[in-house]
Amino acid sequence: MRVLALLTAISLLAQTPDVPRRATFSTTTNVVVVDVRVSDANGRPVTTLTKDDFLLSEDGKAQTLLSCDLQHLESKALPTPDRQLIERSATPAKPKPAPEATPADKQMKFQDRRLIVMFFDFSSMQPPEQIRAVDAAIKFLGTQMTASDMVSIMVFGSMLKTVQDFTDDRDLLISTIKGFHIGESSELASMADTGADSEDQSGAFVADETEFNIFNTDRKLSALEDAARRLSQFPEKKALVYLSSGVEKTGVDNQSQLRATVNTAVRANVAFYPIDARGLTASAPGGDASQAGAAGSSLYSGRGQRALRDSFHNQQETLFTLASDTGGKALLDSNDLTVGMRQVQQDIESYYILTYSSTNTAEDGRYRRIQLKLAPKAATLKAKLDYRKGYFAPTIFAKMRESDKESQLQQALESENPITDLPLAVEIDYFRLDKNKYFVPVSVEIPGSALAFRNKGAKQATELDFTAQVHDARGRVASSVRDTIPLKLDETTAGQVTRKHIQYDTGLTLPPGKYTLRFVARENGEGKVGTFETPFTIPDLASGNALRLSSVIFSNQRGGQTAGVKNNKKLLEQNPLIDSSGQKMVPNVIRVFRPGQDLYVYLELYDPTLPENLPANTRVASVAADLALYQGERKVLETQAVRVNRPDSKRESVIPLRLQASLKDQKPGKYTCQVNVIDELGRKFAFPRMPVVLLAAKEEALASRPN
Repeated sequence: MRVLALLTAISLLAQTPDVPRRATFSTTTNVVVVDVRVSDANGRPVTTLTKDDFLLSEDGKAQTLLSCDLQHLESKALPTPDRQLIERSATPAKPKPAPEATPADKQMKFQDRRLIVMFFDFSSMQPPEQIRAVDAAIKFLGTQMTASDMVSIMVFGSMLKTVQDFTDDRDLLISTIKGFHIGESSELASMADTGADSEDQSGAFVADETEFNIFNTDRKLSALEDAARRLSQFPEKKALVYLSSGVEKTGVDNQSQLRATVNTAVRANVAFYPIDARGLTASAPGGDASQAGAAGSSLYSGRGQRALRDSFHNQQETLFTLASDTGGKALLDSNDLTVGMRQVQQDIESYYILTYSSTNTAEDGRYRRIQLKLAPKAATLKAKLDYRKGYFAPTIFAKMRESDKESQLQQALESENPITDLPLAVEIDYFRLDKNKYFVPVSVEIPGSALAFRNKGAKQATELDFTAQVHDARGRVASSVRDTIPLKLDETTAGQVTRKHIQYDTGLTLPPGKYTLRFVARENGEGKVGTFETPFTIPDLASGNALRLSSVIFSNQRGGQTAGVKNNKKLLEQNPLIDSSGQKMVPNVIRVFRPGQDLYVYLELYDPTLPENLPANTRVASVAADLALYQGERKVLETQAVRVNRPDSKRESVIPLRLQASLKDQKPGKYTCQVNVIDELGRKFAFPRMPVVLLAAKEEALASRPN
C-alpha cells in the first residue's frame, strides 16, 4: 500500500475551567491513586482498616503505601423540601450566596463525600426527552439526595460546559437545572447517524472535531472523555450520570474513540451511569411523526422497521458498553429515570483511598497491573476487595529515542488502549477491478490546527507518520502501510495550513469480504497520536440481481495533482478517481460544503444490461443518473439526467458516472443528497443517499477552500 496524495483542505478553528480541589499528594512524583471498597461476608462495608492492613503490588513488585483515607458515606436521604422547589415549572429561586470558606473547609471539602456528576447531553435529546431528564434530576435532588452527596452539573450541546461545580447546596442545584432552556441543541439530535442510507452500501465517513462537529457522533464520546479528564484531578470515586437518548453509531464506527473514552474514565476513576431519557418506548411500524416516512418499498418489505429497530439497539448498545466497561450501570427502558441516579448511591458506599509512589518511573505508556490484598493480620475478616486492577503509564514524546518512537507507533497499532489526541476523519470506499479484486481507497483528514511546526532554517517544518493494518474476518493481516510525510513550508504557508486540513490518501486491493481497519497517525512536533479503528465490508458485486454500484464519492475538488511520495504507478493506474491526465477527484471526507462551491459525485455501475441478438460491437447500454437535493421532505434541487451508453474504454462492463450540481443558490443547512441511477434496459434502479451540510456565508471569511 502506498501514498497516493497529500492535499490541503479547509478547516474551522475549533479551556477547561480550573476547578479548586483538595491537594492530597505532590504532582511531581509518580503517585498512583487506588480506591478500594472492602465488604464483609454479608456485603456490609468494613470501615476499621488502616494503611498497615493492606498489601499492594504493581506488576508483582511490592509498593509502599503513602496514605489510606476512609471515605464514610451516608445513605439516608435529606428531608424533602417544599413542593414548589422541586416543580420544574416553578420560577427558579435566586441562589443564596455561599459562605466564605476557610482554609480548613477547603482542605476537607471532599472528605466523606460522594461525588456525582449530572451530564445532560442535550444534543441527543428531543424536547420531550429533555423535559423528562430535567424532571427526573429535580426529583432526585429534591427527594433522594443525601448529606454525603456533592453534585456537579455538566451540559453538552455544541460544546461541553460545566455549569455548576461540585456543591451540596440542593437549592442551588435545582435552581441551575430549572434554568435550562428546553429545546436547546435538540436540532442536533437528528444528525447523529452519519452513515449512508440503511439500504445503501456505499462509502461512509466519520467526522473530526472541527467542521464536522456538525455530524460527528464521536464528539459525544469525546465530550465524555473530556469530562472524565476534567474529573481526574479528584482522587475520590466519581459517578457520571449520563442523561441522553442514546449514542448512535456513525456510518464507519470508530471503535478507538469508544475505547479511549472508557480508558480515560478508568484512569480518572470515573464510572459512567448512562440513562436513556426516552424511557420505555414502542416504535410504530413506519416510524412516528418526528421523522419522514420510509422511502421506496422499505415500508412494505419490513426493511424500514428493521432499520429503525437496529438504530435504537445500536444507541443503547453504546450506553451499555460505557457503563459495563467503567464499573457503572446503564438504565434502559424505564420511565422512572431516578432509578439510575439512586443506583449511584447504592454502588458508592464507604470506601478507602490508597496512594502509593510507583517504583517504575518509566514513561512508556504500558499497562501496569495492580494486585491488592489484606495483610495476614486482617485476613481473618474474609473480606471482599473491589478496586481497579491496573492503569496505563504516562508517555512523554520529547524524551523518546527514534527506536522508541517507532515502537510507539507499533504499540499504538496493537494496543487495546487507543490514543485519540490527534483527531482523524476517515473514509473507506470500494471499486470493482474484476470479479474477485477490488480497489479500496482510504482517505484520512487531519485538522491543520493539530500540527506543531518548529523552525528549521528559514522554514517551518514537521512530519506526519502513518501506519495501518487491515485484518480479515479470521484476524489475519490482509494489508498494511507505513509512511512518513515531511512538511517543510515557509512561515506564511505554515500559518495557512493551521487553518486548513491535511488530507492523506492511500489505496489497497482486496477481495470481497469483511475486514477491520486499524489506522494510526502521529504528528512529530508534539507527538500527538490519533487512532482510528473500524470494521468495513467489501460486497460481492459479481453476484445477485440488484443494481451493482460502487461507493459514491462526494467532492468539491477536481483536478488536484497527486503528490510524488512513494507513488506506485500500478496502483495509480488502478485508482478510478484519477483520470488519464493524472488529475484526481478529491473525496470530501467530512461532507461539508461552502457557498459558491460545486458538488461533484462519482460512482460506477457494473454489468449493465445489454440488448441481445446484436453484434458485440453494436450493443450499447442505456444508463441514466441524476442528483437530487432534499431539505427535510422538500426537494430543493434536481439536476438534468446524465445518460451513458458506452462502458469505460479500459474496463469492460463498467459504466463510470460523473455528476455535478451547483450549490450557489442553496441556503445554509443540512441536506440529503440522493443519487438516482436507472438501468433502463434492465429495468433496475437504485438511489443511494448521504447527508451533507452547506455552511453559512459568514463562515467563509475564516478560510477558503479552492475548487
